[in-house]
Amino acid sequence: MEVEFLGGAREVGRSAVLVDDALLLDYGLLTADPPQYPVRDPEPDAVVVSHGHLDHVGAVPALLKGDRRPAIHWTPPTADLTRTLARDTLKLHGNSPLCPFSEEHVARLGEVEERHAYREPFVVEAGGTAYEVTLHNAGHIPGSAHVLVDDGSTRLLYTGDFHTDDQRLVSGTTARPDADAVICESTYADVTHEDRRAVEDRWAESVKTTIWEGGTVVAPAFAIGRTQELMLVADANGLTPYVDGMGTEVTRLVRRYPEFLRDAEALRRAKGTARFVTGRDGQRDRIAADNELIITTSGMLAGGPVHSYLPKIRGSPTNTVTLTGYQVEGTPGRELLEHGRLAIHGQVRPVSARVESYDFSAHADRGGLESFVDAYREARVLVNHGDRCEAFADDLRADGFEASAPELGARVEL
Repeated sequence: MEVEFLGGAREVGRSAVLVDDALLLDYGLLTADPPQYPVRDPEPDAVVVSHGHLDHVGAVPALLKGDRRPAIHWTPPTADLTRTLARDTLKLHGNSPLCPFSEEHVARLGEVEERHAYREPFVVEAGGTAYEVTLHNAGHIPGSAHVLVDDGSTRLLYTGDFHTDDQRLVSGTTARPDADAVICESTYADVTHEDRRAVEDRWAESVKTTIWEGGTVVAPAFAIGRTQELMLVADANGLTPYVDGMGTEVTRLVRRYPEFLRDAEALRRAKGTARFVTGRDGQRDRIAADNELIITTSGMLAGGPVHSYLPKIRGSPTNTVTLTGYQVEGTPGRELLEHGRLAIHGQVRPVSARVESYDFSAHADRGGLESFVDAYREARVLVNHGDRCEAFADDLRADGFEASAPELGARVEL
């Protein structure tokens, strides 16, 4: 078995791993200006997608250009999330060189997709080989999966993104299928997460204090996973948030698949408590002027309804912005966090509102990564999807693992 790293090697974004020049694992984009796609355009016979985040699935419709029709395998939530993300990409970049697909290609997904449950092996024909593939719960977002690929002589485990601890939305991964080689993500290889319940308590207390003092809280959140997680935390703490942006559609979508949620009833209650924003008739202006909690996209302040709220609340230190996800270097969220300023309508403005950061990560931290790979001491470990892939691989080798961090474009024989 040979694997080629077309993206996600020693970087976070545009994940894409090609097996035997025929079976593609993920095909994402790197959110940047302009967006970056995998280093070459493959023509696989089949595709298996780990989960529905842009950096893993954002470029999949482009695989259906011309007469190409590779079979695409994923879980039901990932199938629906992919369409939601693709249409958002078309809205932002459609009919431009920044988007490599059209609405026609998105529609073609229905012609080639096959949906699968966890722990139910299926056969994928690619390049003349019959691979047995099994998806296992990865504990990242609803429908996220570890992908186990068995060609009869080598068993490859592609972890995708994963979390070993429970979140309110999904349960942490407990899957440790036998494998000869593991391609392991390493996003938080140099981080130890604070206890999740302590993070929740601090966030809820800050929200309540701000509202009690007469302020407004804007909580930028990723639409997929983080918005729903914050809704659950808010409901558990007696808060009634407004929810705006793509997260409203995603909330409805993931509720269709209760078997992929940790507590579907809890999400139903949280949805019933929340108030969803339509944006009509000056609604956002009114909400921003009230003492409210507003959960809205985008999580890194790169666009979306958050830009309707921040100009109105930035001037008062009574208000609070709670950043609940990692802020990539070069994004408006990182600029706000580090320098207390924000580009609004083309002008850089100071932000007097309090800016706070909370670790609601859906990735395993250093301890979680080590506990996961400990089950694979006899396997070969290839570290990817991280800013410190080489350093983590070095640490694993020092601990007795056969580990490395392939470069972008590298081919590795297993």
